[in-house]
Amino acid sequence: MNPSDLVIDVQGITKRFGNRTVVNNIPMQVRRGEIYGFLGPNGSGKTTFLRMLCGLLKPDGGSGRCLGFDIRSESGEIKKNIGYMTQRFSFYEDLTIEENLDFIARIYGVPGRKAAVEKSLEQLGMTARRSQLAGTLSGGWKQRLALSACLIHEPQLLLLDEPTAGVDPKARRDFWEEIHQLAAGGLTVLITTHYMDEAERCHRLAYIAYGNLLARGSVEEVVKAAGLTTWEAAGPDLPALAEKIRGKPGVEQVVAFGTTLHISGRDAAQLRASVGPWMTGAYRWQQIESGLEDVFISLMETAKDNFS
Repeated sequence: MNPSDLVIDVQGITKRFGNRTVVNNIPMQVRRGEIYGFLGPNGSGKTTFLRMLCGLLKPDGGSGRCLGFDIRSESGEIKKNIGYMTQRFSFYEDLTIEENLDFIARIYGVPGRKAAVEKSLEQLGMTARRSQLAGTLSGGWKQRLALSACLIHEPQLLLLDEPTAGVDPKARRDFWEEIHQLAAGGLTVLITTHYMDEAERCHRLAYIAYGNLLARGSVEEVVKAAGLTTWEAAGPDLPALAEKIRGKPGVEQVVAFGTTLHISGRDAAQLRASVGPWMTGAYRWQQIESGLEDVFISLMETAKDNFS
């Protein structure tokens, strides 16, 4: 990987609060124009990592560069060239859409501010709503305003912290279409999410739990590296079947997926032997490719909580 192609290139990033290590020796390399997914459960350290990347927090360990600037000594330059969309809507609800965008443009000292605001309103389809108070917007429109504000100063890197939480499926789909268009134009995106369908839309991803990196790569690479075997079972009274199978040798997880069960484990032979007694009769079985959600549930089962 050519270092000149990397927008984010950091190693060993570590953050402690008291005796608790919330980000533990995390590396990350993200190419220009890439959509990089950053996944993990609540409290895993994702937001803390983002804040260290953009200079809002100072790492206790590690080094590297973001947008070509040293994350320790040049955080001011990094802040000027990124857009950061936080988990919560953080704009003025008693100002209109247009007034919020104008305010953000003033903060960044955007040249030709009026034209920049008009461009933002037009690009994300908000021209007709320009005079609407931000506090009266639905979740999807608040998300759209937040994205516009993040882009108004034309950043090179977009940090999105669970941007689609609480919005409807159509708004989520529209949002991702916009993100892919932006990436196609050369913008780099680092996005945290809990949704597996969104993770699969990323070019590459990393998964952390309790501060530790557990997996990274493309979706295909992450699934392959997990070495998980998964059987799908369908039939009557699946909750009863799940209770009988759960805890058997080689059975690492038993999870309901709609009208089926997914039974997974890393030891394929032992798993097959454990579910074998139920493979005759009323149940229908087939071995399937393990999905990203199967893999992440498995990773979570093996992760150790650092809240102590």
